[in-house]
Amino acid sequence: MKKTILTMAVAAFMASSALYGQEPDRKSEKARENLKDAKQEVVIAKQDLKEAQKDSASEYQKFKIDENKKIQNNNKSIADFKARIAKEKKENRAKYDKKLAVLEHKNTDLEKRLNDFKDNGKETWTAFKRGFNHDMDELGQSLKNFTI
Repeated sequence: MKKTILTMAVAAFMASSALYGQEPDRKSEKARENLKDAKQEVVIAKQDLKEAQKDSASEYQKFKIDENKKIQNNNKSIADFKARIAKEKKENRAKYDKKLAVLEHKNTDLEKRLNDFKDNGKETWTAFKRGFNHDMDELGQSLKNFTI
């Protein structure tokens, strides 16, 4: 009887140690799988970031081309106004020349801002774009109102 109890105790001890020994292996296997999944997610996130940066860069280039066209049109309008002003009376010409100089300066500043912009992320890009469009619209309105 003592032998049977002793044998059962030894068998139970061996079984429990075998199960306990396998538990960390299961946990470590699960941890390895989680690490592998996390690495894959990081790779995917890096790819998404690169694509977003490419999209942002191409969006900026397209924006820059469009805005440069607007700036050139503004330059052309200013030159046309200067030609018309040359026919005005001397008193009016001085007043108009001052206004045109201010508009020309604004146009040059916008061109410089556009060329000097460094893309530092989506937030800076959207803030720059919003501010630049606002200033460009104001300049366009000023040029339209100039003839009035």
